[in-house]
Amino acid sequence: MAAPEAWRARSCWFCEVAAATTMEATSREAAPAKSSASGPSAPPALFELCGRAVSAHMGVLESGVWALPGPILQSILPLLNIYYLERIEETALKKGLSTQAIWRRLWDELMKTRPSSLESVTCWRAKFMEAFFSHVLRGTIDVSSDRRLCDQRFSPLLHSSRHVRQLTICNMLQGATELVAEPNRRVLETLASSLHTLKFRHLLFSDVAAQQSLRQLLHQLIHHGAVSQVSLYSWPVPESALFILILTMSAGFWQPGPGGPPCRLCGEASRGRAPSRDEGSLLLGSRRPRRDAAERCAAALMASRRKNEAKQTARAAPATRVTRRSTQESLIAGGTDPKRDLHPPATSYEAPGTKRPPSAPATTSSSASASSSTSSSKRAPASSAPQPKPLKRFKRAAGKKGARTRQGSGAESEDLYDFVFIVAGEKEDGEEMEIGEVACGALDGSDPSCLGLPALEASQRFRSISTLELFTVPLSTEAALTLCHLLSSWVSLESLTLSYNGLGSNIFRLLDSLRALSGQAGCRLRALHLSDLFSPLPILELTRAIVRALPLLRVLSIRVDHPSQRDNPAVPGNAGPPSHIIGDEEIPENCLEQLEMGFPRGAQPAPLLCSVLKASGSLQQLSLDSATFASPQDFGLVLQTLKEYNLALKRLSFHDMNLADCQSEVLFLLQNLTLQEITFSFCRLFEKRPAQFLPEMVAAMKGNSTLKGLRLPGNRLGNAGLLALADVFSEDSSSSLCQLDISSNCIKPDGLLEFAKRLERWGRGAFGHLRLFQNWLDQDAVTAREAIRRLRATCHVVSDSWDSSQAFADYVSTM
Repeated sequence: MAAPEAWRARSCWFCEVAAATTMEATSREAAPAKSSASGPSAPPALFELCGRAVSAHMGVLESGVWALPGPILQSILPLLNIYYLERIEETALKKGLSTQAIWRRLWDELMKTRPSSLESVTCWRAKFMEAFFSHVLRGTIDVSSDRRLCDQRFSPLLHSSRHVRQLTICNMLQGATELVAEPNRRVLETLASSLHTLKFRHLLFSDVAAQQSLRQLLHQLIHHGAVSQVSLYSWPVPESALFILILTMSAGFWQPGPGGPPCRLCGEASRGRAPSRDEGSLLLGSRRPRRDAAERCAAALMASRRKNEAKQTARAAPATRVTRRSTQESLIAGGTDPKRDLHPPATSYEAPGTKRPPSAPATTSSSASASSSTSSSKRAPASSAPQPKPLKRFKRAAGKKGARTRQGSGAESEDLYDFVFIVAGEKEDGEEMEIGEVACGALDGSDPSCLGLPALEASQRFRSISTLELFTVPLSTEAALTLCHLLSSWVSLESLTLSYNGLGSNIFRLLDSLRALSGQAGCRLRALHLSDLFSPLPILELTRAIVRALPLLRVLSIRVDHPSQRDNPAVPGNAGPPSHIIGDEEIPENCLEQLEMGFPRGAQPAPLLCSVLKASGSLQQLSLDSATFASPQDFGLVLQTLKEYNLALKRLSFHDMNLADCQSEVLFLLQNLTLQEITFSFCRLFEKRPAQFLPEMVAAMKGNSTLKGLRLPGNRLGNAGLLALADVFSEDSSSSLCQLDISSNCIKPDGLLEFAKRLERWGRGAFGHLRLFQNWLDQDAVTAREAIRRLRATCHVVSDSWDSSQAFADYVSTM
């Protein structure tokens, strides 16, 4: 009797609250109702008035509302604001109530966007709160505009932060400064434990303050947080300093920026113990000046440009001496000491590990500095490791604004100082290093300074991310060097995606860094996704090189859109690709389980592909896109290799391949008793001899009891072909096919209806999924609906509303 008494007590409490609040609400609404010119409107229901009053006083009544019986609570839930609706979630679940429909309605009314059809939303509360957090952070939603979003007792950012799993930073780093501000410290602490994915989209140039805020944000979320994935999207002109900052922080390196506050968490973590240097010991230098990672890499980029400037200066030495002499004369005439003002003071932008050039003394006495620098350059290095070449003066060009004189010596000094660094920042022809000069194998166990890059150093190597994705972010030579330098010891990295980054010849440096990473103890890299417009290596040679460099790789996806072109033509001093990358030696056995390849146009050498397949005995999934072979025999050789060496293969996919002349090879595949899923997508299967080939294909499928899925989109199957496929499900068939995709196959409603009737006649029962996208079902909507109704009795049908008039050309070609 205790439960009914408690239920009755809570109901009486609610009635008392309802009576008091109803009288107050009625008195407030009575006055405007009397003066309404349009007549009295329908009064709200008594229960709704009570619910509104309760939701408005939840700060006082919250504990009592939680204890209400389920039927009453269910009616109050839609009247609560998002803060109390989120807080009452656990109680509602215990009472057998769901709030998913309420959150979905809030999404439709407030966010006003439709989720992608490919997205499967499992929790609308989490999706809404995550989007709400991003809108509030960017200032794109006004919480005061809707009573469901506004409550003075709650902070929108803090309340929604624990639901944020993915955060996107756009444009000029909006939101980074707000998150690291002191009032939002609890928000940032909550994000550090809840956030897993950090995305950057459409970044623009940012100021120093925004980058300093981003530095603190990344340090908190990655080094002291749970962020495991960083993705960059659509950055047509990457800002070098910002890009390098994101990379180095993602790799686990950090030092406070100039003038930045010390990290409170670092102080607590490092108190009482010495700094750890274990993970980054291979990259750290012992006698190099301590410097921020982004600044060190920026110094390396400047050193690279100085080197090219020095080469051009050497070729134009006479003209340069004349220009320097005339500049000195003008400076002397203006009362300025040329030996002091021609050279800028030592700054943090000088690459560590490089010798100071004779023309850039650090002391006031230029003669003493020059002699000291000259004598040091003549001394032979103690070790056999390659040393960086001395840097020469910048090339001085006549006619530049920085060379003109002014009345004051101070103004002239500032002009010359700016001139030197403006020249260094300008892009010039021949800026990129040659492959032979960079020495593609130098990353493998050599000092990084031989590449012109400083060794990374930090007081500690912090936690780093496990997934890095770069989509449409062009990588210059400097950026690629920085990435490769980090990759060579990034042992925590598990998945790397480089999509349309314009790597060019930098692919050789990437391969060497991956080879160095593979040799590190504890290397976790298991997935590599690489795609680009061009490649200096043919795609199969590139695949062989990757498999040799990363024998423990599990997933490899590689795509090249256009035929191989040497982006660096043969010039004196360019040795081309090193022999260890394009060697003909046999590929050692690897651990590949999934291989996806997108080929450029042109015939591919089947033996190279077979060599990769032979070394991949654990392969379970293979996808070939736009592959072309010289003859059907070459394609048959690939299939025979799969049958002999890839016994674990379960899924095989071919897309955009002309298999009209390979019908015997297709039948060979359909008779393979190890494959569980085969895809022939836009492969022109039935272009030739369809009347003879279809019965042979059906006979092969009827005898295959292991094939579970067959996908045939875009093969012009037509009604006749569909009716022939229906025989696969006949009574005398041993097929266990449960997934069939016949999208984009010129199927009409009458043919689909006859197909459904045949399935009913044979009584095979439900066989799984049937996909019917982009067929000509709109030509007779009534017949199409009847066919789909009959099919749904035997399988799950997935279709769409598609305008078949767009496929008129296909229809004419099949008449």
